Amino acid sequence: MSVGPNHSLEVERKYDVDEAAVLPEWTTLPEVARVDAAEHRALDARYLDTDDQSLSRASVAVRRREGGPDAGWHIKASAPEGKHEWHWPLGDDPDEDVPADVVAALARWATGPFLPLARICNDRVAYALRDEDGRLVAEVVDDHVEAVDERRVVTSRWREWEVELGPAAPADHAAFFTAVDALVTAAGGRVAASDSKLARALSGSGTPD
Repeated sequence: MSVGPNHSLEVERKYDVDEAAVLPEWTTLPEVARVDAAEHRALDARYLDTDDQSLSRASVAVRRREGGPDAGWHIKASAPEGKHEWHWPLGDDPDEDVPADVVAALARWATGPFLPLARICNDRVAYALRDEDGRLVAEVVDDHVEAVDERRVVTSRWREWEVELGPAAPADHAAFFTAVDALVTAAGGRVAASDSKLARALSGSGTPD
């Protein structure tokens, strides 16, 4: 019997930042008492879609990602409350086809074949923001992204910060993100025009080669 995927809900916000931007003092945020040491992650993800991009039009993405604590196959679906994510483990073959369980889960939005859409490589540094009891309030990541739109053969690069709420985040998410917005703005950043790396890769809104 196959094991069902892990499911989670991501509540996050992305910020566009210049190369010279310096990370702010995150402990000024509500409930944040300390910041863990930086954790480096090298992420390599390839995204797939139908020939007519049925998944993209439904605000759904499927990817195979190597690197980081959640390496695996992922389906991400945007919703008003955040992004729903389903996660399956990787197989041994880096060129493996989309697993049958993932194909079955995608059937509500599209049927295959699923073809290469984009490849996104991300040099990430992650920081855990914790409260006085050591619980995770949020995770901040500093991403240097290189994305290839594989159908147009266009490469773009950009830097962004991402703040994702953790289990100990304040109940008032809007107020917390208002505080994050102000802190990032003071550091020279701005709320990202796109909340999806894939959408940005396909739009070519990074810095093109």
